[in-house]
Amino acid sequence: MGTSLADLEAQCQSLADKLTLPLLLKRNAEEFADLPALSSGDVTLSWARIRERSAALARGLGALGLKRGERMMIMMSSRPEHWLVDYGAVHLGAIPCTAYQTLSTEQVGYVARHSAATVVVLEGADEVSRWRSVLETLPAIKRVVVLDPAAVPAGDSRFVSFAQVEASGRELHEADPKVFEEGWKSIRPEDPIAMMYTSGTTGDPKGVVLSHRNAFYEAIAVDLAAPVPMRTPSIAYLPLAHIAERELGLYRSAFKALHVHVCSDPTGVVPLMAKVRPPAFFGVPRVWEKLAGGLRAKLGTLEPEKRDAILAAHAVTLEAFRLEGSGKSVPAELAQKVAVMEEKVLKPLRGVLGLDALQWASSGSAPIPVEVLEYLGGFGIRVLEVWGMSETTGCATVNTPTDFRVGSVGRPIPGLEVKLADDGEIFVRGPVVFLGYLADDGRIVSPLDADGWLATGDIGTVDAEGYLTITDRKKELLITSSGKNIAPSKIEGMLRAHPLVGQAIAIGDGWPYVTALVSLDAEVAPLWAKARGINAATVAELAREPAVLAELTALVAASNERLSRAEQVKRFEVVAEAWGPATGELTPTLKLKRRVILGQYAARIATLYSKD
Repeated sequence: MGTSLADLEAQCQSLADKLTLPLLLKRNAEEFADLPALSSGDVTLSWARIRERSAALARGLGALGLKRGERMMIMMSSRPEHWLVDYGAVHLGAIPCTAYQTLSTEQVGYVARHSAATVVVLEGADEVSRWRSVLETLPAIKRVVVLDPAAVPAGDSRFVSFAQVEASGRELHEADPKVFEEGWKSIRPEDPIAMMYTSGTTGDPKGVVLSHRNAFYEAIAVDLAAPVPMRTPSIAYLPLAHIAERELGLYRSAFKALHVHVCSDPTGVVPLMAKVRPPAFFGVPRVWEKLAGGLRAKLGTLEPEKRDAILAAHAVTLEAFRLEGSGKSVPAELAQKVAVMEEKVLKPLRGVLGLDALQWASSGSAPIPVEVLEYLGGFGIRVLEVWGMSETTGCATVNTPTDFRVGSVGRPIPGLEVKLADDGEIFVRGPVVFLGYLADDGRIVSPLDADGWLATGDIGTVDAEGYLTITDRKKELLITSSGKNIAPSKIEGMLRAHPLVGQAIAIGDGWPYVTALVSLDAEVAPLWAKARGINAATVAELAREPAVLAELTALVAASNERLSRAEQVKRFEVVAEAWGPATGELTPTLKLKRRVILGQYAARIATLYSKD
């Protein structure tokens, strides 16, 4: 007899009620002392070494004046020092918060003022430059710690090097280790562990405060849904300002004593996958879309005989994947064919990509086109959608390798309740729901209603089996001048599924019909063009190529056949620019900044509607 849902919930709650990050790091340093915990390039830190350095940094930060309950801002790439200084602050009972490195000076000023951070930790000269220009308006900041000693401004007593803080902290710790060891024992599961700023797609970012209980209930519940063995390898490549990486890279890794391989450059993920071969990997949709686009482009360069063999294996495996993804059984004869193709063709192909050991591949943070999931599923790469947000400490619902529906985001993790409002908005309640938002006066204010429900702002449906499907963001629904409600993400996903397309935005709020702007994929589009004999040096040149425009016209026409009349894209335009976080059109988590794009291209959008 299987374990009941109530038993699973009780199991998660009982364990989460006992755990804090300092307690887990102590366990790991004792039980797995010399085992690898964190690797970056040629540097590998053991669990014992991580705790030693975290202790030194805790004492060093304390000497700078960082106190329990105060916020510490970090602007640093994913590197071992980021883990260490974060862990050090947590041992003090302070609240670390990572800021995206792509923030402008104005945005830096906003999060710094709102957080009322007393200590700031920066990586190098670029970060120092942006923060120095706003420091005079931030009297709460006591000290600024800089990792690169060469970037420490001369003659400014507010700045100190990371090495100095760690060295002085080590001296303090060695002189009296009881201060550290007794200090962290006062931290309770209900205390804050971190703060995350939302991406701010529709307004100013909000400071989301999470507890130790939030972080480790999430780790426990996800591990029950998709277990990962203790001490296995994992890859951290997203910014630690992203809830997924913070949960997986900082907290789940501590819970399972994983060996985290840090990849500070996302373009290096594929080579690192081939080296590390992790059993689980989370990717934002763009990672999987680019993988699918790269596979399509690669197939186009193969000899016909080899390509045909792969396509034949893909067709058979896709048929089985579709059956499983719709809740149907796979006939024995088809299962046998899949097994043969898997052994002869697909497993070796995944081995080249470093995906042969992958047991749970997941996608979240934004919608992913079903076409991408099916295309990868045909190669035996089962990418399963999850759903959640910073306010739910990451995953709230999951699809698992043995329990999934393609197109849905799965079912709630143990202990989480989901309900829909009359307008389809999703409400959640449970132990992964955050403590609250940081208010301007430093209080943590909960947005939950009287019954403990959180309004997520997402719109969805739940089927008879309990699988949740997200249809759109409530604030992003387009309402045409004729009063039609349209979900833009559905349209955008269809367009983005093509390898030529990097990003697309559907437009129509207040207009008589839907139009779209399309930005080409700066990496894949040139490969697509080259395979067809098109020589173009830049994305701007490709955007004017007749063959590219013809292909995208056909894409829009094919998408329109699957859309209702009101949803269909009547006109579109290809922009000459590739959109990204650095240029401002996307958030650091690669979500569209709709207000920015609509403002930036206002004149061109108006032209799309002036052709009637």
